[in-house]
Amino acid sequence: MKNDKPQQHYAGYKRLTIMDDYLDVTFPVMMMYPTDIPEQAETIGPYKVNVAKNAPPKDDTYPLVLISHGTGGTPLVYRTLARHLAQNGFVVAMPEHPFNNVHDNQLENTTKLLKSRPRNITQTIDGVVGDAFFKSHVDGNDISIIGHSMGGYTAVAATGGTPSTLPWETPETIEVDVEERIKRVILLAPALGWFMKEGAVDEFSLPTLMMTGEKDTITPHFHAGFLLNGVRNPGLIDHKVIHNAGHFSFLSPFPEEIKDPSFPPSQDPEGFDRELFRRELESDIVHFLRQ
Repeated sequence: MKNDKPQQHYAGYKRLTIMDDYLDVTFPVMMMYPTDIPEQAETIGPYKVNVAKNAPPKDDTYPLVLISHGTGGTPLVYRTLARHLAQNGFVVAMPEHPFNNVHDNQLENTTKLLKSRPRNITQTIDGVVGDAFFKSHVDGNDISIIGHSMGGYTAVAATGGTPSTLPWETPETIEVDVEERIKRVILLAPALGWFMKEGAVDEFSLPTLMMTGEKDTITPHFHAGFLLNGVRNPGLIDHKVIHNAGHFSFLSPFPEEIKDPSFPPSQDPEGFDRELFRRELESDIVHFLRQ
């Protein structure tokens, strides 16, 4: 674990609404950011989170970090990471991907989703840097993305990867515009099967921190291999295999009343301490973003 600077700020929380002009819907973006207003316990979804709701951002400019959630997921399962980043001087934007979230997952396993998810990243950046509340507090030249699981697909597709449908599906190359404002990528247990074709990641060339779980059965080690073995400069990728971690070990720890074997995101391989790893994960990510 790295010795990073201690917490410098309180974490503000605000919700934005962004237009998706591809799917013709709006989607929410959960924001956390540095503020001088003390935090208090707030109920956000099913969770209690200590934040300063709708507090003004601290008067400075900060790097922007996007977090892209997994398929059928929610930004709220990365709430502890987002809060830690905000406390340490980052503005964090967490889009809820339309029709691929816990409330409505009708686009799962469709080519339309493969096209829409990377677009959500550009839409979110445009929305944040153009928002009156945030635009004077975001450094548009310092933008990074964190993607977990299907969010890993999203991050790579948005930053130079050329995805294709899976081998058993109708062959199609997915047209995606590169979001050139993003300068760093963090991949957590990424789902990268859409980049298995030769040349799929030839144009992916950003500094990347990739963490995979030793015991991940949902996106096993070969997913990381599509990137590690495909990029032209593998030296740009810092790959860490987390001992005994599963696919969901990168999520925020769940309250005891939510933990249940029938709810896989709350479960880890036997002996894995998610709360202990959370602190290591936060420290490593802050260290990488500050390099």
